[in-house]
Amino acid sequence: MKKTIFLFCLLFSSVIFSQERFEKIDEYLNYLYNNDKFMGSLCIREGENVVFNKAYGYADVDKKIEADRLTKYKIGSITKTFTAVMVLQLIEEKKLRLETKLSKYFPKVAKADSISISDLLYQRTGIPDYINHDSLTQAELNAPSIKEAIYAKIEKHESRFSPGSKFEYSNSNYYLLGGIIEKVTKKSFSENLQERIVKKADLKNTYYKTSTTDASVKESYSYTFNEKWEVTPEWKNETAFSAGAIISNPADLTRFMRNLFTEKLISKKSLDIMTDLKDGYGAGLLQAPFGDRKFYTHTGGIENFRSVVGYNVSENLGIGLIVNGDNYNRNDIMIGVLSIYYKLPFPFPSFEKLDSELITKYTGTYASAEIPIKLTIFEKNGDLMAQGTNQPVFPLTLKDKKTFIFATAGIEIDFEENSLILKQGGMKINFSKE
Repeated sequence: MKKTIFLFCLLFSSVIFSQERFEKIDEYLNYLYNNDKFMGSLCIREGENVVFNKAYGYADVDKKIEADRLTKYKIGSITKTFTAVMVLQLIEEKKLRLETKLSKYFPKVAKADSISISDLLYQRTGIPDYINHDSLTQAELNAPSIKEAIYAKIEKHESRFSPGSKFEYSNSNYYLLGGIIEKVTKKSFSENLQERIVKKADLKNTYYKTSTTDASVKESYSYTFNEKWEVTPEWKNETAFSAGAIISNPADLTRFMRNLFTEKLISKKSLDIMTDLKDGYGAGLLQAPFGDRKFYTHTGGIENFRSVVGYNVSENLGIGLIVNGDNYNRNDIMIGVLSIYYKLPFPFPSFEKLDSELITKYTGTYASAEIPIKLTIFEKNGDLMAQGTNQPVFPLTLKDKKTFIFATAGIEIDFEENSLILKQGGMKINFSKE
């Protein structure tokens, strides 16, 4: 009997701790929202179970329509993961092959005879990005068919390199894949999405449409903060199409990833193709670390929406974040959420502007007798930054008057008079100001 009671106590205490963990995540996101740094939605799924699902802020600020867990957002380039799944389904159905050449469907694209479906999926074509390489003109945006105008634009560009020779991210690749899906199936991208993914994965709030945002059916606008939240002008959805215009929410995104990695949408062979990274990019997937954990992921950005979904295979953990009020780095938000989830120390960032005297006091170059690396501390736009010898620059977040952190790498820096102590992974390294 005592053993039973003991086991029950262990179980009960673990449930209490989980609740405390989720309460702190909620506190963190509310803290960001209340400081005008964030509006959006987060979902965490453990296996089949949604353990956290909450929205913050507004779907429509002007009409005071608050967002909730059913609010839908544009997900940007996470669309590419959906597009890749549909292409691989067509390959499984023997309607396409990885070796099929682009010339079969878009013969006017430069080097189309040398570009394969595989090259398109892995972003190894040499086709310039129709958005970032050469901005769309007003005439193209107002064309009777934006899609046809964009196909024509893609066809006009010269190839940037030999197909298959290297990776270069280009929205054009996945825009063309959407066109190939439509040509092969004789159905719209929207119909394919519904039949091939939405129905199979039982997604309740995921679709593609060409009409504008409608807040009355729980669709959200995106915002930037300029003393108040200001709505971002909308794109016509065909501008991003199969490269970035699907509408969804974090709960559906985590469910989609769960279905993908449990082979409910494609076979293991196809999943292996998606997760086979070439120069860091798979077929519509990337891999991102958090400490020693690995997440298969994709991010997205369209208008002022910022999105990310990740799936940790070994833990059967899915996490999705969509930001529709963008005034703080999305990656930093996710680092905070994951730090709290995994019980790592995470002080909330301070949004107080640093005192100029404090900046002057701490800036300078610091050297250590313990390691052959110098650390330069400097100011940028009122914030304190750091850079080790031959290392990338990283921001320092104020914890208190003498302590700063860089949560991404688990770094804490304690400043003393003309010296500092850098703490990371249990190490403490002393530096002196030169």
